[in-house]
Amino acid sequence: MSLTDAKNTAVETVPRTRKETWARAALALTAVGWGANQFAPMVLLYRERLGVSASAAEAIFGLYAAGLVPGLLVAGPLSDRIGRRPVVTFAVLLSMVSGVVLILGSHGLAWLSTGRVLMGVASGAAFSAGSAWVKELSAADSVGGAGARRASIAMTVGFGVGPLIAGALAQWGPAAYEIPYIPQLILAAAALVLLAGTPETVQRWRSGVLGGGLLRLRGFSDRRFVGVVLPMAPWVFGAATIAMVYLPGLTAGHVKGISLAYAGTAAAVTALSGVLIQPAARKVAASPAGQDQSRPRLLTLGLVLVTGGTLADAGVAALNGLAAWQAVLTLLAAVVMGFGYGVLLVFGLAEVQRLAPPEDLAGMTAVFQAVTYLGFAAPYLLSALKNVASPSTLLLVVAALGVLTMVVTVRNARVTAER
Repeated sequence: MSLTDAKNTAVETVPRTRKETWARAALALTAVGWGANQFAPMVLLYRERLGVSASAAEAIFGLYAAGLVPGLLVAGPLSDRIGRRPVVTFAVLLSMVSGVVLILGSHGLAWLSTGRVLMGVASGAAFSAGSAWVKELSAADSVGGAGARRASIAMTVGFGVGPLIAGALAQWGPAAYEIPYIPQLILAAAALVLLAGTPETVQRWRSGVLGGGLLRLRGFSDRRFVGVVLPMAPWVFGAATIAMVYLPGLTAGHVKGISLAYAGTAAAVTALSGVLIQPAARKVAASPAGQDQSRPRLLTLGLVLVTGGTLADAGVAALNGLAAWQAVLTLLAAVVMGFGYGVLLVFGLAEVQRLAPPEDLAGMTAVFQAVTYLGFAAPYLLSALKNVASPSTLLLVVAALGVLTMVVTVRNARVTAER
């Protein structure tokens, strides 16, 4: 769909006297983001109390990406055809179904696996269609870029508050396997009620749902996209999930009595750090220095932060006899990793917006986002290799891969800038 077509489809009334309607769609993003990340401290709960192995628990955590990637690639184009409201409503409903399935997780790993895949599909649908909806509903505002910021803030509130509340409820509340999922169900139910009265911004296409272009993988003919953007993309959530899940799992034993709340705090710190750094990263991307294609400063900065954070994590994992400090240092390293994830995300999105022709922008953005979520496999891979090398050694290898990625992508950036 071309940019002109997109403008022509967004013709249904968005009352300028009701500018608050964007908040209704934003609440849906918060509810789904909450559901997506509330599982982070629960990984530790299932390990400590159900005897689930670290690799199995982290594999279930990573199954989220298996649902999210197709959700991202399909739901955005689908919402262009049938409208934002039905797709986002479906996403919120599916997130509630996922929550109910996860409540049954203490009865077997199949419940947890199914719940995580369903939450991934819900997230992909909400983040693609919902973000576009918030932007379109914000069009009545005069502040440039307000829609994108609002969508980002809405998701981040869910990402950060979800694990914090879930960890606290799992730690100190009754029915630790069930109660942590209840707040998200209540929030999602409230979002559903508000969505019913939220204005649609897209007319249904006469051609129907089926047909060419519903799933279009774009950007693979662009050398810079393939050589610079995609190789760094897995580091976005690779860095985030190492800080959210893997490191807290290693150090939670040193904070007995509050390990679940601690895991939720680590996830919240990582997510919120990633968002707090984004305004500064956007300013760099928009500056003349940030526009220099041959010297991608944001890319270099992001990979330096990720590599430095991973080296710090390796040092924390190697500490002996300093148990209390391990927990504190893990949170400090989570801030660095969160900064790295936020900077790389801004760089990737800015590059996609610069490289993509109007008709391919949505498709290339979906491809980039899908590859970023491959990073969700990082905690599982590290845990699966625990018999091969120590955690500190494995993290040193990850840091070395970060350096290699930086060398290759910076070189490719210079080569493609010269052409």
